[in-house]
Amino acid sequence: MQGFPGGAPDPQQLQATMLAIEQACSLIQMHMSPADAEKVISSLHSSPMPYHACRFILETSLMANARFQAAGAIGDAAIREWGILSDDNKKSLIVVEFSDQEKAAIFFEIEQSIRGIHGPSRQFATINFLEALVSEFSPATASAMCLPKEFHEQCQWSLEVKFLKDFYCWAQAAVFNTADTILNGNAGVAEEKACSAAFRLMFQILSWSFKHNVEHANPEAKINSGFRSDAINLKKFERSLVKPGSLWSDVLISSGHTTWVLNFYTNARQKFSYDTLWVDSPIATSCRQLIVQLCSLAGSVFPNDNADAQIKHLVHILSAAILWIEPPDVIATSIRSGASESEFLDGCHILLSMASLTTCSLFDNLLKSMRHYGTINLLSALTSEAVKSFLDNQNEEETWGSEALDILLETWSVILGDIDTDKSPMSVDGAMAASSLFKIIVESHLKAAAESAFEDTDDAEYFHVSVSKRDEQLALYAQIARSAADTTIPFLAQLFSERFARLSQIPEALQAGFSNVVEVAQHPVVALSWSIINFSRQCLDPGIRARYFSPRLMEAVIWFLARWVATYLVPLDVSRGQVNRAELNSVDKHAVQHSRKVLNSFAWENNQGELVLDFVVLISMVALTTYQGETELQTLTCQKLLATVVRRKHTCTYIVQLDSWRDLTRAFASGRSLFSLSGRLQRSLAETLACAASCIKDPEASVQYLRDLMGPVAGCLVENASRSDLKSVAQQADVVYMSAVIYMILKFVVDFVDGQAVFLDAKETSVLVSFCLKLLQIYSSHNIGKVMLSLSSSLRSESQAEKYKDLRALLRLLTNICSKDLVGFLSDSSIEGSQDIAEVIYVGVDIVTPLISLDLLKYPKLSRDDSDIVERCLTAINALASYHFKERVGGRCGLSSQLMESEGSNGKLQESISSHFLRLLLQLLLFEDFRMELAGSAADALLPLILCEHELYQRLVQELLEKQQNPTVKSRLGMAFHNLTSSNNLSNSLDRPNRQRFRKSLRTFLGDVSGFMQIK
Repeated sequence: MQGFPGGAPDPQQLQATMLAIEQACSLIQMHMSPADAEKVISSLHSSPMPYHACRFILETSLMANARFQAAGAIGDAAIREWGILSDDNKKSLIVVEFSDQEKAAIFFEIEQSIRGIHGPSRQFATINFLEALVSEFSPATASAMCLPKEFHEQCQWSLEVKFLKDFYCWAQAAVFNTADTILNGNAGVAEEKACSAAFRLMFQILSWSFKHNVEHANPEAKINSGFRSDAINLKKFERSLVKPGSLWSDVLISSGHTTWVLNFYTNARQKFSYDTLWVDSPIATSCRQLIVQLCSLAGSVFPNDNADAQIKHLVHILSAAILWIEPPDVIATSIRSGASESEFLDGCHILLSMASLTTCSLFDNLLKSMRHYGTINLLSALTSEAVKSFLDNQNEEETWGSEALDILLETWSVILGDIDTDKSPMSVDGAMAASSLFKIIVESHLKAAAESAFEDTDDAEYFHVSVSKRDEQLALYAQIARSAADTTIPFLAQLFSERFARLSQIPEALQAGFSNVVEVAQHPVVALSWSIINFSRQCLDPGIRARYFSPRLMEAVIWFLARWVATYLVPLDVSRGQVNRAELNSVDKHAVQHSRKVLNSFAWENNQGELVLDFVVLISMVALTTYQGETELQTLTCQKLLATVVRRKHTCTYIVQLDSWRDLTRAFASGRSLFSLSGRLQRSLAETLACAASCIKDPEASVQYLRDLMGPVAGCLVENASRSDLKSVAQQADVVYMSAVIYMILKFVVDFVDGQAVFLDAKETSVLVSFCLKLLQIYSSHNIGKVMLSLSSSLRSESQAEKYKDLRALLRLLTNICSKDLVGFLSDSSIEGSQDIAEVIYVGVDIVTPLISLDLLKYPKLSRDDSDIVERCLTAINALASYHFKERVGGRCGLSSQLMESEGSNGKLQESISSHFLRLLLQLLLFEDFRMELAGSAADALLPLILCEHELYQRLVQELLEKQQNPTVKSRLGMAFHNLTSSNNLSNSLDRPNRQRFRKSLRTFLGDVSGFMQIK
């Protein structure tokens, strides 16, 4: 038994353990004292380091059931303790040889247990064991086992060829055997757990990447029938074809398995319709997961019948799932009123799966066998509701509307991709549905823009991310519009004309603008373009700007100009920086469509291009100087509009010759009008202005341009650095402790860590972290920010609340340090004297915590940010706990020496940081006014805490369960806690996939207990 973890084994103790397990297995088989017997077996599964005892049972016991329990206990312990095992330990646990007879006996016991012969508790444990086994050796979810690649591949081959189909059949049997009991309402908790586990096992098996299947399908016949030959690459979601091969046809197709699963869910859904929480129960969730995965079945698992069986298969699934998503408006209203969104989202996933399998025409026809309209019409209605919900809650993260909208827009992208390549034309009805959807999208966004036009917010921290996301979303909207361009573009032109006509001087200007144009003006894009540009010019008039051009409207104008310049101001044929009009005019009119020629040339007719460029610079100056504090508007101007202009050499060549551009460079170099821009935007603007130098042909003029641009800034820095009294001036109280100076210093460090930390090497990162620690210590030593609320009643005003901006800056600094993954970077570094990053976060949390009070959150600006503050604190706790866990795994003490005082059941107690925060976080989740939108951040903080303090976590859970007087509540709460750490194939790691799985588990947990705990 060398190589196994744990101390030296005691032979007598090993013998006693084996006899106890054998006796417990015998009692269960004879149905005598099953509860006591299960406690004995459970103690083996949950005991720490049980490897010697389990190996002894495997090698010595003559009872196959005992050997099976020993193997399962090894698996449970290995999953639980994998992070603290050495490489030799791991190899000793895995490389265990059995004879064929022993293997047959063990798998016979597994089958008997899964079929429920030994009771539901054993059934549940065995199914979970197989699910973990399949997940471990699945190529997509396998963990690093420190074994040769060939060993893993051999295990994958063996499972796929010899066992997966049997495992699936056993799981089917487990569901069949419990279905009637569940539908009759007579099932206990154990039966429900076993049934949901069986559904999860089937889902896990169908998620396997089958490589050794036998394919006899005719791909050309499938393509001709409207199916894709291979999986399509999606942007945001993973979809892969499930091709188990013809050997699985009897289990999945001819046996009516899909029909049975659909009928089970439909009947259970109707049976438990009185229970609003059933939709999110483990059985319902796992069954829907399986249904979604069944949508992706493909290949020779279906017979060669011109794809009739596969089409029937998809139609059957859609006929059941339609109940989850139709009528869309009624279901959306129900969700807004508090109903669960789970079915709706899974129904959207089903449509995405079907779209990724089929061509546009087949996708549209799937619904027509049961409705008088096609699937695209349904998709349009669903997307309309998702857009409305998204816009109603766009200030919140991870709402059901945003999630549904992502899924549905991805579906549109898939089906419209066929149209763009002329593979599968859209029907007339489908085009009308797309057109109707686009009109709803535009009108909904206009309504939302009108309602939020004059909202004032200073939450500008991640606007560069939101701008990018909005760009992507608008591009998908445009794709929908292009599918029905004959109606959507005139609709936009008409809509804009109506809005434009509301200004008194616009109708005459609109008529004058088109009076001398004959052919070009007939093109809707041209008319729409010049209408918007002519309208946008009005913002240069201060009076009109003050009356009509709100910050939100200016954002729309700037965004439009950036896209328009990139698309239409740069014709396809350019030569040496000049527009080649002669070549455009000589193009064969029979070879190129006339509309394309118009779109490629209209922007430069009559020198309009130069005028537009001049206007672009002028409106950029207006946006940057007049709308101070509008960070998103200024971000669009710097990072989108101006960056687009200098990106193309021929437009840049024109722009550097403009007086307006020279005015902009002088304002940046010498003036003070651009000082209000954030550091990130000033850097972006500087980069844009400097890039323009490359378009100045004369080298000397180019160098002089750069000197003029950067010379004043460099001179100012040199002058200040050369002052003999610099040190004394910098230490003066009115300089050091001015709130504006304090905030600017913190803001600079925040932006620097956010933008530059990821590019630093280990030594430079160590210097940066040391600087951050010193900054926090200085801040703390001078008691900065700890303003007594009772000293001034004026602090309650909106303007005086700005004094607390440094609190938000501190929280951002801690968040940025955590988000750059510097924790792992520095903990792996061997640099002598490198700063402990956990100390930085610890000091920061120590400073921030006293500043956060209920009174503080009463202030107008901060009251809107209370969830933001909690989220940043959770991020800091995540960094501390993650650091502690990584240190512990590496054999170091981590933060064990840091103690905190807490209130325990027996009064005050001293405990470690991780123990302290674990108690606080569980208290927050279960008994405080916790907001579900913080579930993701809470999960990221809770996972490393549980891994660090697993024994304390189990003890706290047990104490909580013992306090429950209601048996039903106690049972449901116990199941929820069990699923929290045992579902979704969680492992003892902090890698991104495992964190995502735990996020999902915690959201499910909070949903399960929300009915009887304090969670909102």
